[in-house]
Amino acid sequence: MKKKILLSIGISISVLVALLWGASSFMLNYSLSPINRGKDLQGSWKYMFENYPELQAWKDSLQHANALKDTFIYVTDQNRLHAFYVEAPQPTSKTAVIIHGYTDNAIRMMMIGYMYNRSLGYNILLPDLRYSGESEGSYLQMGWLDRKDVIQWMNVTNQIYGDSTQMVVHGISMGGATTMMISGEPQPDYVKCFVEDCGYTSVWDQFSKELDEQFGLPEIPLMYTSSWLCNWKYGWSFEEASALKQVEKCHLPMLFIHGEKDDYVPTWMVYQLYEAKPQPKELWIVPNADHATSYKRNKEVYTEKVKQFTDKYIQ
Repeated sequence: MKKKILLSIGISISVLVALLWGASSFMLNYSLSPINRGKDLQGSWKYMFENYPELQAWKDSLQHANALKDTFIYVTDQNRLHAFYVEAPQPTSKTAVIIHGYTDNAIRMMMIGYMYNRSLGYNILLPDLRYSGESEGSYLQMGWLDRKDVIQWMNVTNQIYGDSTQMVVHGISMGGATTMMISGEPQPDYVKCFVEDCGYTSVWDQFSKELDEQFGLPEIPLMYTSSWLCNWKYGWSFEEASALKQVEKCHLPMLFIHGEKDDYVPTWMVYQLYEAKPQPKELWIVPNADHATSYKRNKEVYTEKVKQFTDKYIQ
C-alpha cells in the first residue's frame, strides 16, 4: 500500500514537472522567438512609407547619393549584426544611435532617423538587434543582452564619425528599455544623454502583465519557472533584466517620454522609472498617445522636445 502511494506521488510530481517544463518552454518561445515582422524588410519599408510618407523622398535622395550605408559587426558568440548609418547633411560631431522595439527593426525606426538626420542635423546609426532585420540570432533578448551589443555599436559609431562625437542614445518601446539598461553601465566621454520612449520597468513586470492579460495566469509558478529556463538556456533571468535598477545608476541626463493612454507598456511604469533616475532628468507625458505613437501623433512637438533637451548637452 505504501509503495502504491509513493508511486502515485512520484507519478504526480513527474507529471507536474513535465507540465511546468512544457508551459515554461512555450512561454519562452512565445516571448523570445515570436513570428517576427522585423525580419520582413520589404514589408517594413512599405509600412513606413504608408505611415510616414516623408520617408520615401528622403530614402530615395539618400540612395541616389549613396548616403544610406550598411555596416556589420561580429559579437562575442559570432553572430553577425547589421546597422544602417547616414552622415549628417553638414559635418558635425552631433550623433544619434537609435534603437528599435519588439519585433521591429532599424527600418521601422527610420522616422526617428529622419528626425535626427533631416530635422536636427545629426549623424545617425540604427542597429538591427538580434533576430531582427538583417542581423543574425534566433531569439530576442528584451534589451538585457542587447545592451552589450548596442554598447559595441556605440563604439563603432564613434569611430565611423571621427572618434570625437557627441552622442545621444534614443530608443522606443523595447528600444527604450534597452536605452535605460545601457544607461546603467559605465559610459565613455562621448555619450552625453539618453532619450527613452515608452520603455518598460523590467522584463519581469512586462511579461507578468502579458501573462495575466493574454492568458489569465498568475505569476506563480510560471514566471519563476520560465525565468529559470531563460537563465539556463540564454544566460539571463527575467528578474535581472531591469531597466529600473539600471537607471538608478545613471547620472547622465535622460528624457523620459510616454503616451498618456499607453496600455501595452502601462504609463505607470514611466513614473517609477523617472522617480528612480537621479538628476538630471525630464519627463514628458504625451496627451492622448497610446503605445509608441508619441512621435507619429505629435511630430513637430516631439521634434522640438527632443531638440530642446539634447541642445542642453550636445552643442
